[in-house]
Amino acid sequence: MPKPSYQPETLAVHAGTVRSQFNEHSEALFLTSSFVFDSAAQAAARFIGEEPGNIYSRFTNPTVTMFEERLAALEGAEQCVATASGMSAILACGMGLLKSGDHIVASRSIFGATVNLFGTIFKRFGVETTFVSASEVSEWAAAVRPNTRLFFLETPSNPLTEISDIAAVAAVAKKCGALLAVDNCFCTPILQRPLELGADIIIHSATKYIDGQGRALGGAVLGSKKVMEPIYQFLRTAGPTLSAFNAWIFLKGMETLKLRMEAHSANALAVALWLQAQPNVVRVFYPGLPSHPQHRLAMQQQKAGGGIVSFEVKGGREAAWRVIDNTQLVSITANLGDTKTTLTHPATTTHARITPEARAAAGITEGLLRVAVGLEAVSDIQHDLRRGL
Repeated sequence: MPKPSYQPETLAVHAGTVRSQFNEHSEALFLTSSFVFDSAAQAAARFIGEEPGNIYSRFTNPTVTMFEERLAALEGAEQCVATASGMSAILACGMGLLKSGDHIVASRSIFGATVNLFGTIFKRFGVETTFVSASEVSEWAAAVRPNTRLFFLETPSNPLTEISDIAAVAAVAKKCGALLAVDNCFCTPILQRPLELGADIIIHSATKYIDGQGRALGGAVLGSKKVMEPIYQFLRTAGPTLSAFNAWIFLKGMETLKLRMEAHSANALAVALWLQAQPNVVRVFYPGLPSHPQHRLAMQQQKAGGGIVSFEVKGGREAAWRVIDNTQLVSITANLGDTKTTLTHPATTTHARITPEARAAAGITEGLLRVAVGLEAVSDIQHDLRRGL
């Protein structure tokens, strides 16, 4: 019989589950450093890959494997490589696929730590990066060099929710023989599936919406088995590994992922519309708003606008900090993707370590605030933000 084709909400609950000899209902948590072999011959066969099976939890663990297979099923990917954090996922991607003398083209509208990884750390190892507009496809084509190997973008971007045309950028990448990696953290596979739009690699910070409750750190790289093989080999050797306990938490988080992403999106749209009407708000950035410059494209690529809203207030940093300091309900933290609403000032937190010139180029002003809208009552979120506005 053909294998059933399940819907995302079903995959999020069941995909990847393997039961042990105890036939447990909930996924088992395997807290062990290593695994015992039946014989020396079996150990040898597993270490060289002739026999499948678990060896050492740095690179094989049943709980982590269940997480990898579930997320791969949701993204429509052949393979997932789980990592210790979202940033270690990007690191593993670069270290697995690039060498000295290679070139990256990346959106300038990406997370500040990613800018530093590409522009500072990778640069020390001879990998150069050109930063371009997230939305102007012509800039991606113009930045290509003979040694360009990787395109990298976030869509929606952090924090201004810029939308990149994944299919158009993928076409440019394929023309020059580069791979396109898309950070899908803001949307998750519930709202957006980049591989179906032509991307080669998906990056996740599972710390965010995959978990959904701010409990654990983790990341993932997904794509074809061919592309993932060198990334897996880097992880096996270097060890930026996802712990079994965190993988178990993410398995539980994914069970409610569809429900949460739909609720986050609905709440965020309501907050964004409300912010547009506030006299001290200069501009609101949210893909679900018709005023967003890439609204039409966002609604083609995404099933909803997501949970992130950024807005600029009059009065610069002083006014922005006043909004933050007058809140009583929301959490003042740079994390996102939580059931609790979080609020941060990107210029002095998530993007503080990049240069003022880079912040200006990315449109991150001193008056900009990013709110990751949680699952509280919308009226309560609005009331809390109103205190400082």
